[in-house]
Amino acid sequence: MTTWLTDDEQRDWRRFVAMQNRLMTQLAAHLQAEGGLSVPDYEVLVHLSEAPDGRMRSTDLIERTCWEKSRLSHHLTRMEKRGFVTRETRPGDLRYSDVVITAAGRAAIEAAAPTHVAHVRSWFIEALSSEELAVLGKLSEKVSARLEETTPACPA
Repeated sequence: MTTWLTDDEQRDWRRFVAMQNRLMTQLAAHLQAEGGLSVPDYEVLVHLSEAPDGRMRSTDLIERTCWEKSRLSHHLTRMEKRGFVTRETRPGDLRYSDVVITAAGRAAIEAAAPTHVAHVRSWFIEALSSEELAVLGKLSEKVSARLEETTPACPA
């Protein structure tokens, strides 16, 4: 038996969905227009730029991005063609490859990040008080924990 949302619950749910969609769409459009990167490009480059020596095992990158293996593989192929990353076999372990950020990839993320972060700050962080942001962080953790109880975060 379905327990339908009350009018207030439905209103708040729809407000959340609309806000999240608008924010992510606007961030993606500006990231592409101003930085020449898609959101997936940016996500991969952030992880690699923060990794020791700018390299990660592809399996670790799958875990961080929560993508399926085939999606990551296809996206990395596109990023390789643009010169942002390379894939290298691990010395002594041919079962795994490392994804390595290139100088062009590092330059792309370093060029795009300041404007992207400025938009995140302007459109999201500064729209809330520090107290509201802290509450939102706690609520996000709570919902994430509920989701993790029923479904693991990433596909196996």
